[in-house]
This record gives sequence, C-alpha cells and structure tokens, in this order.
Amino acid sequence: MKTSVTKAKNVNSSDEELKKKAFEELKNTIQKNLPKGFEAGVQFGMDSYFVPHSLYPDGYHCQPNVALPFISVAMQKNFIAVYHMGIYADPLLMDWFVKEYAKTTAGKLDMGKSCIRFKKPNDIPFELMGKLAKKMTVKDWIALYVKNYKKKK
Repeated sequence: MKTSVTKAKNVNSSDEELKKKAFEELKNTIQKNLPKGFEAGVQFGMDSYFVPHSLYPDGYHCQPNVALPFISVAMQKNFIAVYHMGIYADPLLMDWFVKEYAKTTAGKLDMGKSCIRFKKPNDIPFELMGKLAKKMTVKDWIALYVKNYKKKK
C-alpha cells in the first residue's frame, strides 16, 4: 500500500511541476508580446499587466487607487486562468480569439466573460496567447475602457 501512495504523490508532484512551468511560460509569453506602456505587477493577488497611473491617472473605476487592469494570470487549484479585460470589452477581439482558438487547438475552449481557463498545461496555445497580448495597445485599451466603463458626467 505504501508504494501506491508514494506513486500517487510522485504523479501529483510531476503534474504540479508541469503546471508551474506552463504558468511561467504563459506569463513570459504575455509579457514578451505586450505592447509598450503596460506594466507588470500584482493586482488582486494575481500576476498582472496593467496601465500605470502615469498613463491613466483615473485608474480602475471600481478602485481608482488601483492601476487600470488589462491582463492577469492566476494558477488555481484545477486550472491556469488568464483574465483578459480587452476580450471582455471588445466583442470583435472575443470573436477573433474564439475563431483562432478553434483553428489552433483540438480541445474545447473553456471561457467566461474575461477568463480563459486551461485545465491541462500541455493544452495552452502559447503562440496564440502571445498574439492575443499583442492585439491591443495601451492607447487602444484606455480608449475602449473609457468608452465602455467610465460613467458619463
């Protein structure tokens, strides 16, 4: 019985290492492909890429003291998640991503409004995620955000 428990721990350990490596590769892919102007840091407990207050002083409408979020990446218990605010705000970008995902991968897309979930680290389409990160500049994101979310005075 001890042998099977040890094997199960080893399998879980190697799965966790694979997940960590994929998470780091995903973060690096996004950061390498982001247009100039976005900054990296931690927001809401996740590795994030955002518009700094120096470029958009108003910050996030829900919490103005927080820089404007753009992309966040989190390693959850059962999946790796990418939260992309641009996909949430731009239906054309969402359509593009869904179509490209279908062309790129054999698996089914697991996605919410802004959250893309990857349950298997080997199924992450790194090249596509890099293309997605490139699709929107800081200027484009600020303009879309202001148009969609800032309260009209």
